[in-house]
Amino acid sequence: QVQLVESGGGLVQPGGSLRVSCAASGSIFRVNDMGWYRQAPGKERELVAMVTGDGSTNYADSVKGRCTISRDNAKNTVSLQMNSLKPEDTAVYYCKGQIITTKFRLLEVWGQGTLVTVSS
Repeated sequence: QVQLVESGGGLVQPGGSLRVSCAASGSIFRVNDMGWYRQAPGKERELVAMVTGDGSTNYADSVKGRCTISRDNAKNTVSLQMNSLKPEDTAVYYCKGQIITTKFRLLEVWGQGTLVTVSS
């Protein structure tokens, strides 16, 4: 059993900052790519940022320069620091991990999501 649990969502004013975090737990051998996705009301889920196992990062054009993804391999966590937030950043943010279990199964695991609301 492997799960991802997000934390850190909430309400923030435009121009503000917020950090969301995600922790993987369970029968984990290794965590490969980890990423943050978001889904706004009425829209499809989209990639925000991802980080590979060796630390390479990739960002959506809409958040480049405003967001930073980081991971702690020892703790199997990934975080997303979001700055200069805009109302259009409002969405449910989901963590996704590519996880190899202790039985050497490769799983793509999603967290339950955390709501980020940018509003004055």
